[in-house]
Amino acid sequence: MAATDASADALWRSADRARPAGDNPDVVNQEVPAGVGISAREAEVLAALGEHLTNAEIGVRLFISVRTVESHVSSLLRKFRVADRRALAVVAATMQPVPGTRPVRAASVVVLPSRLTPFVGRVAERAALTEALGRHRLVTAVGPGGVGKTRLALSVAGELTDRFADGVWYVDLVPVTDASMIAPAIAGVLGIGESHGHSVTDHVLGRLAERETLLVLDNCEHVLDGVAVLLERLLGGCPRLRVLATSRARLLVPFEWVFVVPGLSVEADDGGVGDAVELFVGRAAAGGSPPMSEDTKRIAAVCRGLDGMALAIELAAARFPSLGLDGLEAGLADRLRLLTGGSRIDDRHRSLRSTLDWSYALLAEPAQAVLRRVSVFAGPFAAAAAATVAGWLPVPAGAVPTILAGLAEQSLLVAIVVPGGTRYRVLETIRQYGVDRLEEAGESVEAFSHHLRWCLEESAALVSRAPVDAWRAAFDQVADELRGALAWAEGTVRYRPEAYRLAIGLAELSFTRGMPGESQRRYEQAAELAADDLAAADALRSAAGAAESRHVGTEALRLRRGAADAALRAGDRAGAAGDLARNAELINRGPGLMATAPAVGEVAALIAEGWALAGSDLAAQARLLTAEAFNGDIADPATVELIECALTLSRRIGDPLIENAALDQLTAVQLARGEVRAAAASALRRTELLVSMPVTAVAGLEFFDSFGMAADSAVAAGDLLAARRLAECLRDLPFHAEEGHLATVRLLVVTALAGDWDETITLAERFREGWERAGRPRAGNLSGGAYAVATVHGLRGDDHGRAAWLDIVGALTTPGRPVSEIHSGKFFDALLLLHRGQVEEATQVLDMPPEQLTYWYAEWRPWYAALWAEAAVMSGHEDVAARLQRARVAADGNPIAIAVVDRAAALHTGDRDGLSAAAAALHHAGCRYQWARTLVLIGGEQRIRGESVLARMGATPTVWPPQ
Repeated sequence: MAATDASADALWRSADRARPAGDNPDVVNQEVPAGVGISAREAEVLAALGEHLTNAEIGVRLFISVRTVESHVSSLLRKFRVADRRALAVVAATMQPVPGTRPVRAASVVVLPSRLTPFVGRVAERAALTEALGRHRLVTAVGPGGVGKTRLALSVAGELTDRFADGVWYVDLVPVTDASMIAPAIAGVLGIGESHGHSVTDHVLGRLAERETLLVLDNCEHVLDGVAVLLERLLGGCPRLRVLATSRARLLVPFEWVFVVPGLSVEADDGGVGDAVELFVGRAAAGGSPPMSEDTKRIAAVCRGLDGMALAIELAAARFPSLGLDGLEAGLADRLRLLTGGSRIDDRHRSLRSTLDWSYALLAEPAQAVLRRVSVFAGPFAAAAAATVAGWLPVPAGAVPTILAGLAEQSLLVAIVVPGGTRYRVLETIRQYGVDRLEEAGESVEAFSHHLRWCLEESAALVSRAPVDAWRAAFDQVADELRGALAWAEGTVRYRPEAYRLAIGLAELSFTRGMPGESQRRYEQAAELAADDLAAADALRSAAGAAESRHVGTEALRLRRGAADAALRAGDRAGAAGDLARNAELINRGPGLMATAPAVGEVAALIAEGWALAGSDLAAQARLLTAEAFNGDIADPATVELIECALTLSRRIGDPLIENAALDQLTAVQLARGEVRAAAASALRRTELLVSMPVTAVAGLEFFDSFGMAADSAVAAGDLLAARRLAECLRDLPFHAEEGHLATVRLLVVTALAGDWDETITLAERFREGWERAGRPRAGNLSGGAYAVATVHGLRGDDHGRAAWLDIVGALTTPGRPVSEIHSGKFFDALLLLHRGQVEEATQVLDMPPEQLTYWYAEWRPWYAALWAEAAVMSGHEDVAARLQRARVAADGNPIAIAVVDRAAALHTGDRDGLSAAAAALHHAGCRYQWARTLVLIGGEQRIRGESVLARMGATPTVWPPQ
């Protein structure tokens, strides 16, 4: 430890001496002291922090996960002994690279697909398109398929990266099958997950609102209306956003600037070789047969015949090694004659269709069949998938892999090497050509039905697999296929049963993947496709559960009412009663999930309606009893009686979800009574009930509420180890994967209380990012975590950081329910004041006797009582003995709070052995801060030891004796 401290001290001395070396602020310019020992990856992360990138943006830049970024940030905070990432940004700005390494320069995030072949020519077009983007916020590059719109857009976007401080982002819309998935496609590229209570469009808008960004939307033609509507909103709300779109047709919006992409030039302005000829020669040479210089005029003629269409020229060049110029000229001439005079097709489309027809005609019949059949895939596919979808007569058994390789060699497919093997992608122009050929061959329904069956098999296989990283990657690979197959099947009456099954499967999978918003939509889609009202009711119940998991309570109420109506139509009165009871329960149980307050008497009316339908059904009765318990006064003995009845019925019928809900209200009653051990046991029982259950939409509310309440109850009982474990379970719920604020809020409290403050600060950044990405929603139940972060900053002497987090607390607070009612804020304020020796101020903050804290969220009562006693002793309160006794009663069941009360009593009597015993108890309980503070209070050598521990935590010296 001494060596580490010495190295850190050397670092600080070196940092204090550092001065900018040069005039370029983008160059990192202080030498890294050897004693720090940061890795190359940590240096990259540090440089990115200096550019004020978010963790998600750093992950995109460095091709690592957000979790890995968080780990590196935590390590850097520890090594540089700074409090937050702002301080790391300052460190990054005052550092030079190690001699012999390149300077790290600030750069915007660039997310563009890599080019497999070099970009040829188009100097004038690139300049004109660049100029257009400088003058207009939406530029649409328009032209027929194959003219080279995508390549031109990517080339220009790549050249403009330095002009957009917050990145250049590319979104391929080919896999998007309906307008509702455009915003999620953009969000996926931006690294934005779903967030509770807000649409994906809201989150994209929030991410781009203040950022200087170029968004490239490729292949918009099949979702033109959806793109136009979305861009109107994005450009209206994001003043520094510019969009470059490519499409076969313009978007037809008034704020659009259309850039018509011409064919490649055959001759240069100076009479030399044009871009089209250069492209042909380069591609032919890459194929192993470079043309002779004397062939230039004949190549120019071929390119002219193809009207400079980039894709057509590439296809022709791919045939050059096998056919030579004679074969190309003959074949192309035949195809052009076949299509001459077709007024319904413009010249460029005629040329491209000619080339594709010609290339298609040169294929053997099995290869033709495979090419047209794989056009049903929305994205890249493996050979095995293609064999299932396309491997029927006239394709010989086992021939598909060989055929795919041949099609890739002829530039009709693109081969992509990925960790799992080779996958193939159909260029959009060729895919649309293949769809036309499929229709002409009369194979459309059969090919799409094969694809649908394959999707159903893939969906079923994924549903049966446990979710791990490999599972998520597998889902991401097939998600667009599932969506596309669902869209086709939904519109085909014959396949509506299969569409229903696929909608259910996609809903389950998207929920597990952490996309409850899409899950809700797919369950609603399944309800519309269901063969009967019973199935529709079940789907709507799952949709309601997904809405609850998104914290959108009003949506859940609507969907569950729909489920009740469907159940009634099917004659399931008991099922409808259960749905009505769930709505009544949710209104009282989750007020923070509601956008509006319920109407007066709404809960009572729902319960009465439910009892009229329940009959003798025990499950419906148990649900209604639970709803009545949530509607009762928490201090009324009748409420406990209702809970006990609900528990008895739920256990009799073996329904863990109903039992879980009833235990939730029992835990609240026990906390309000101060029975913290009993509350912790009840909350833990809830998590045990869920151990063997899958995390489904129907059970989503019970999962996040059970682990959250269990963590809170463990905190109330002073069991920080259990609280951490439960908070980590909450963090790891799949539908919290992209919700940094929901995932980390309990861990913020636990780490702050335990004294793991470096971790608190690291987690705080994830909380802030998630909350801001979610649109900064009001959620008073999250304010305790933010208050904990503010207090850690205060204990470390960072009043600026504390003020910033108190602002977040204020923004989180639910209107009509101030933080003062929950009392976590009073506890944390008093903790800081006592640390600073401001005893009188702490006494004023702790103005309420602890026994008066009787709400369900009275988990803070033991902690509050402990500081109430300490403040009384330190301020010399006239009623110290009585206060100590009252505090001991209120702190009962929490060993940490009891130890602090014992410490206060020992201070009052001057009992040094009592202080030592309290220190030992706090050390054993894992409460590092209070343990170190107790050592300081003991004095002598123990004080020196305690001050050393506090210093390593980053705390300012605690003031003792108090001021």
